[in-house]
Amino acid sequence: MLHLRAVCPPDRTEEAIRILRAHAGTAHLVVHRGVAVAPEGDLIEADVAREATDDIVESLCGLDLDHTGGITLEALDTAVSDAADKAEEAAPGEAADAVVWQELVGRTGEESRLTWTFQAFLTIACLLAAVGVITNSAVTIVGAMVVGPEFGPLAAIAVGLVLRRQDLVKQGAVALLGGFPIAMVITLGVVLVGNATGVLEVSKLADNHEVDFVYQVGIASLIVALLAGAAGMLSMTSAKSAALVGVFISVTTVPAAGYAVVAAVAGQWERCLYSAGQLLVNLIGIVAAAAIVLTLRRRGQRSRVTERPLSRG
Repeated sequence: MLHLRAVCPPDRTEEAIRILRAHAGTAHLVVHRGVAVAPEGDLIEADVAREATDDIVESLCGLDLDHTGGITLEALDTAVSDAADKAEEAAPGEAADAVVWQELVGRTGEESRLTWTFQAFLTIACLLAAVGVITNSAVTIVGAMVVGPEFGPLAAIAVGLVLRRQDLVKQGAVALLGGFPIAMVITLGVVLVGNATGVLEVSKLADNHEVDFVYQVGIASLIVALLAGAAGMLSMTSAKSAALVGVFISVTTVPAAGYAVVAAVAGQWERCLYSAGQLLVNLIGIVAAAAIVLTLRRRGQRSRVTERPLSRG
């Protein structure tokens, strides 16, 4: 379940209470009159079933509470209560299948900004990928996948396309189109210095067949990208941990960026172009699959809302 807090202007409180009481997925409704200071008003608290949250939040936003007050959500790990159990049973669908759209927009928006932290992680990931390519070390490339943060911007673009939120699409695109070139330029500088000093020998690239999968573009690459995008969006919309799925996403992106840089330094321009193409195909494939999954989940949730019980009486 989720714990919902809503700050309401006094003239909207009764209507907000009515919305919460009318929904079968609500439990533990509490009202604190006049306790909110900034903005001033009443504070309403309730525990709501995850599968009912999106409908409830949408109704509260219909009262303009997102502008005149505020709505916050917090995940509850444990709820020992018959009322909570009844609310979850009465709410349509399963909690694991429910999408809380406001939560999804907030998460993707937060994780898709081109920040110093995002850039640092992406640069470190590209550097690790380059070292893995040069040393023919699949283990090091896996390390780069773990560090890669590009799942956030990719998810933001998919969410923005489905919800028609141009701000999310723009934000995610800026993070990717700005982040990858900067990370690759820094990696290029490091590889050039390493090659000149003999620390990193790029001349052996042609013999490093353990990592050939990184630059070999084909139908299998597209399939992997589509599966990665679908898994990533399923993870993000079902409240499951996205950490390991993020590693899966990076299988198709960060290693290709690192390989392109190393191939350029080694003068292997064909492999460099193939790696760049691999990166582009996979980015497009991930976004496309994620958008398709999100669209299907949105349609499925709308149909369940239409069939849900309207009230507990």
